[in-house]
Amino acid sequence: MFGLDQKDTKFLWIVVALTLLTPFILNPFPAESAMAQFNAGYPALMQRFAIYGILAIGFNLLFGLTGYLSFGHAAFLGIGSYAAVWMFKLVSMNVIPAILLAMVLSGLFALVIGYISLRRSGIYFSILTLAFAQMSYNLAYSVFTPITNGETGLQLSLSDPRILDAENTSGSLPVPNLWINMNASWDLHLGPWTFTLNAGYYLCAVIAIIAFYLSMRIFRSPFGLMLRAIKSNQTRMAYTGLNTKPYTLAVFVISGMYAGLAGGLLAAMDPLAGAERMQWTASGEVVLMTILGGAGTLMGPVLGAGFIKYCENIFSKINEGILHDWFSFLPDPIENVVVWIGARFVGDGWQLTLGVLFMLIVIFLPGGLVEGGKRIAKRWSKKTDTTTTPAE
Repeated sequence: MFGLDQKDTKFLWIVVALTLLTPFILNPFPAESAMAQFNAGYPALMQRFAIYGILAIGFNLLFGLTGYLSFGHAAFLGIGSYAAVWMFKLVSMNVIPAILLAMVLSGLFALVIGYISLRRSGIYFSILTLAFAQMSYNLAYSVFTPITNGETGLQLSLSDPRILDAENTSGSLPVPNLWINMNASWDLHLGPWTFTLNAGYYLCAVIAIIAFYLSMRIFRSPFGLMLRAIKSNQTRMAYTGLNTKPYTLAVFVISGMYAGLAGGLLAAMDPLAGAERMQWTASGEVVLMTILGGAGTLMGPVLGAGFIKYCENIFSKINEGILHDWFSFLPDPIENVVVWIGARFVGDGWQLTLGVLFMLIVIFLPGGLVEGGKRIAKRWSKKTDTTTTPAE
């Protein structure tokens, strides 16, 4: 089905189910409980799970499948965001044209950067992509300010022409839409639980499912097999007379278009584009997502993206007051020490927690979270076999 074998089709349906049920899965605790602060089922965060999942899926095609480590993918993310906002300003608030333009411009930009950068491999390729990303950031921040609005960022205004939209007479800024506004939400109350169903999230979710399906097709295709061969031993392939550059350039452009799609969706959910999305730290973040989840696997980058965005948005909200509530059962001197230590790893120090977890995963789980899941499943199957096999 869908050009996939039975195993992949079943896996795809599981991914579809989990994605569409995310508002329920990420809200395990009742709204009034003390644990509700660990719920992640609110629209802005769910949208970022899906969007950065798309970014990581595209990056995984280049790094995980082909072995080319790029530190410049934030450039394509930023270009996608700028393209989408300009489409909103000049043409229409419909998100589809904005997303398409974001993908096209990012793909063209990736074609130029890839054509130059792929003349080298290894660390030299990584440095070249980093250099292009930093040049793009500086151009957006201080040179092309009529196009990017510099450090303030590109945003909508009431004077924008929007030639395909009816005249705005409401006096307020319009909202990106696809028949319904992207910020439209509906609350579903089931006992003590409250689940929020958001139009913007489900648009991102459907696009993420399509992006994941396309990555599966690439993984299982002859093209994907060629990319794996390039990662395995590109020199040996060159000795056989096979020119690998068209393959590496093609996957670089595809990966850049994934990043542009993510940037366009970021602008569709919040029509603002800033140069900070093109910084080297943003490029490094997608590298962390992919390695943390499992480079070269289908689901790993999505898990890594969700894990990092969860830490960023949930751990960063925990402060010393919350920690004091948690450890109030301890004697005061011990409580103060425990809270002081814990405060270093939450709030503004959440990245220290992420760094420790990343270090542990790299050391003990080189294959990322996916490898950890496989190990657990393997041990569980062994226990099941032991309990179900009758004694001789």
